[in-house]
Formats: sequence, structure tokens, C-alpha cells
Amino acid sequence: MALAFYMDHHVPKAITNGLRLRGVDVLTAYEDADLLDRATELGRILFTQDDDLLGEAARRIRENVSFYGVIYAHQLQVSIGTCVTELEIIAQAGEPDDIIDRVQFLPL
Repeated sequence: MALAFYMDHHVPKAITNGLRLRGVDVLTAYEDADLLDRATELGRILFTQDDDLLGEAARRIRENVSFYGVIYAHQLQVSIGTCVTELEIIAQAGEPDDIIDRVQFLPL
């Protein structure tokens, strides 16, 4: 089962387009007030480059508030190509149990 992603408004369009060209299922959100809740409702991993969402994920882990999962890559330290390649690997080889209620950092 391939995993699907939900990209926040901090993710460069080149990453989203690169994944779509490789057949990965991606939705985007712009200025959505509660991205983590929406991604969970949709059954999608939230990919972000926003430090604030790391804090929100950590709070949920501490308080046992379930979420579908977050993948984070720092904007200046992880290239677009690395993001596309590694997100494709996660989408094709991952299982929901690998990411639910967890934060995964890129690069792998």
C-alpha cells in the first residue's frame, strides 16, 4: 500500500511536482489553520519544512493525541532532490504503522 502526503504551504512547489511526476499521491494546503488535524482526517502524512509544526507534533506525542505522522526537512539543509527521492521511498515502501504518531526527519 503506497502512502500519501499532505504538503503545507512552506514546501517548495518543485518537491510537490517532483513527487507527482513519480506517481506519488500528494495534496497541498495553503494557509490551512490546522494542518496536522486535516492531514490526519485525510489519512495522509504531513510533510513540512515549518519548525512550528515540529513543536505541535511533540506536544501531541507528550499528550497522547494521535496524528497520522509528520515528516520534516529543514529548508536550508536538505535539497529538493533529496526530499523528492526520500519521500518517494517512504511513500512506496512505508506502512502506516511506521509513521503514525511519529516524526521522521529527512535526510533518512
